[in-house]
Amino acid sequence: MEAVGLETRWIILGADGRHVSIGRQSDPSADEVKQAEAAMAAQGMCGWLALMKGGYYEREKPSVIMVRALRDPENSFDEALEAFEEKRQRSLRLTA
Repeated sequence: MEAVGLETRWIILGADGRHVSIGRQSDPSADEVKQAEAAMAAQGMCGWLALMKGGYYEREKPSVIMVRALRDPENSFDEALEAFEEKRQRSLRLTA
């Protein structure tokens, strides 16, 4: 994650590969992470707080680094990353 000029953002990565950005210009606060966990609980979801470096809609695959689990996911972070990449590739095909 040392590449210069790549977009960096905090994301919540769901166990099913969906994601939402929660910060770009600064680190999320503890309250923001708690709110994200509460929203996940309301939807019966779990996942991870992670850092993504690179653009979602770029051809080059972004780096995603796990920071910590949220709500005790049953599957692995790697499985969620695979689902994330499948969704990302589908989005790239739709926008091409």
